[in-house]
Amino acid sequence: MPPPAAPLLDAPLLDVRSLAKSVPPARQLFRDLDLRVAGGQVVAILGESGVGKSTLLNILAGLDDSDTGEVRIEGQALGPLDEAARTRLRRERVGFVFQAFHILPYLTLRQNVALPLALVSPDARAAATRADEMLHAVGLSDRGDGYARDLSGGELQRVAIARALVHRPALILADEPTGNLDPDTAARVLALFADAVRAGGAAALLVTHSAATAAVADRVLTLTAHGLVPSG
Repeated sequence: MPPPAAPLLDAPLLDVRSLAKSVPPARQLFRDLDLRVAGGQVVAILGESGVGKSTLLNILAGLDDSDTGEVRIEGQALGPLDEAARTRLRRERVGFVFQAFHILPYLTLRQNVALPLALVSPDARAAATRADEMLHAVGLSDRGDGYARDLSGGELQRVAIARALVHRPALILADEPTGNLDPDTAARVLALFADAVRAGGAAALLVTHSAATAAVADRVLTLTAHGLVPSG
């Protein structure tokens, strides 16, 4: 009898191969970019302004196209998808955390957190219950009926983290998520972010120019014109 087959290793939640991107007029941002991120892992990407960090996030989210290469989220290649399918994938399987929070002032905090669920499910009660669970997870369990005007910057970013994780996405993309926060608040928010990502088993990509921000990650890489290289 032949020997038993070796068990298959779990595929990474995010799998990026040979990515290249240029911008006019003929400026190469990066090429030969490879990246694999497993569930429960936080990867930080360092780089100065203008190197293409935000462009890379847009490509990974299917908001922009690379010149060459392939992006897969949970085994699904983005390249063949039309815009409707990409939008559906973003809504269902991707969470975003931004530097500017993007909390809607005319909605309660519960409604803000529940937004990703409202886009994919008609069950408003279940969405509100899940939003309350996430607000509790980020230490804001008594603020669901409040509004953005009542919160500090650190509290607003905690709401943004709750919203990014509420629909249990496979991939979390964070773009300079603590750039508007003081160092102590930023450290607390980043620790909360990392704990929540790992607890939920998501793959998280954190882009920043700050080494202090990147310190929360399991791996730290630097974006260069020749792809990603280990930092330090």
